[in-house]
Amino acid sequence: MSFLKRLFGGGGGSGEAEQPKPGGAALEHKGFRIVATPYKAEGQYQTCGVISKEIDGVAKEHRFVRADRFSSADEAADMALKKGQQIVNEQGDRLFG
Repeated sequence: MSFLKRLFGGGGGSGEAEQPKPGGAALEHKGFRIVATPYKAEGQYQTCGVISKEIDGVAKEHRFVRADRFSSADEAADMALKKGQQIVNEQGDRLFG
C-alpha cells in the first residue's frame, strides 16, 4: 500500500521535497542580488534561487527552480548562482516585467 501512496502522491516520507531555505550563498551581479536556495528532493539537492533588485523604489523578486540536482547543497548552490547570473545576463530588468 505504501508504494501506491508514494506513486499517487499520498503520505509523507523521504520522497517529498523540503521547502527552499533562504540565507544561502549570495552574490551581487550587474545590480541584481542572487541568493541560492537549494532544497532537498528525493535524496539530492535541487537547484533553486531568488533574483532581486530595487526598481524605482520597489523591491522586485524572481524565484527560479531548475531541474539540475546534486549530491551536496554546496554544489546545488554554486549552480544556482551561475544560473542566476545567466538569467540576469539574458533578461536584465525584463525579468520583472
